Amino acid sequence: MSIVMTGGGTGGHLAIIRAVKEQLKNENLIYIGSIKGQDKQWFGEDEGFRAKYFLSTQGVINQGILGKIKSLWMLGKATKTAMDLLKKHEAKVVFSVGGFSSAPTAFAAKILRIPLVIHEQNAAIGSLNRLLKPFATAFISSYLQESPIKAYPVKEIFFENAHTRKQVKTVIFLGGSQGAKAINALAFRLAPIFHERGIKIIHQAGEKNVNEAQKIYERLGVDARVFGFTTQLAEYMKEADFAIARAGASTLWELSATGLPALFIPYPYAAGDHQYYNAKFLAEQNLAWLMRENEISEEKVIALLDEDMDIKSQGLQHMVEKDGSRQIAQLLLQF
Repeated sequence: MSIVMTGGGTGGHLAIIRAVKEQLKNENLIYIGSIKGQDKQWFGEDEGFRAKYFLSTQGVINQGILGKIKSLWMLGKATKTAMDLLKKHEAKVVFSVGGFSSAPTAFAAKILRIPLVIHEQNAAIGSLNRLLKPFATAFISSYLQESPIKAYPVKEIFFENAHTRKQVKTVIFLGGSQGAKAINALAFRLAPIFHERGIKIIHQAGEKNVNEAQKIYERLGVDARVFGFTTQLAEYMKEADFAIARAGASTLWELSATGLPALFIPYPYAAGDHQYYNAKFLAEQNLAWLMRENEISEEKVIALLDEDMDIKSQGLQHMVEKDGSRQIAQLLLQF
């Protein structure tokens, strides 16, 4: 018997699987993802899974007619493969975090009448999770009152690193492992000002942008730590006093767990504008700042540095429940 985990494509989805997996170390875990996206990068070498499979799939949304036809054909073929894998490993429950990577295994679970537990990380429910929600054995969301579990699954290290910020001495820019053009550009504009103020810079510029970003900082005469994909994000967040970040759900909750105040600049083309609604959830509680890309200015950002970080930092630590991943793990074990 096994617990099958599926979904991904992006780090936001995969971070949930990683957090829940930590609570199931002695279980027979199987991972089914996609050859596209970041699935292999995250779990290709992970020894915590008894077996891992990466199927040929791609997203259906934002495709042309021919692209949709191809995607649906790939989905059908991958669903048949997923059914065979669920039977082979005697799956007792499937845990899906959404994204195109999860579609074949989620559909296979319902066809085979295997319990399907879905985690939706965003305030705006994704299209696939919205489709499958009525058929899920359990649907988990930190934003829904009816959710059986409200705590978000964040790795323990982020809670362990939590502390209250008061003065901004280090700023971290988080554009995700793929980078964010708008956040990168803002970082370069702010770098000389931060340098004059003695503020250190940590910058996740994106895997493809690391070399270029380092050269720009060198030309500016600014010493900055630049990276793309990393397994040390918790430590970088621990060191920072203020973050300027996209508003993917995992980033948002990890920042909250470690008590790090943030200005969120949501990706404007995210499906359903979900990053905006993620950030809005915190901003409406006066626990974060929120700006659209077209609202950004250096003056606005600099003004935030003089705001009271203490209040937001403490508020963030009090609003995040610590045992989200453990609660989800216990739910899966009930099957």
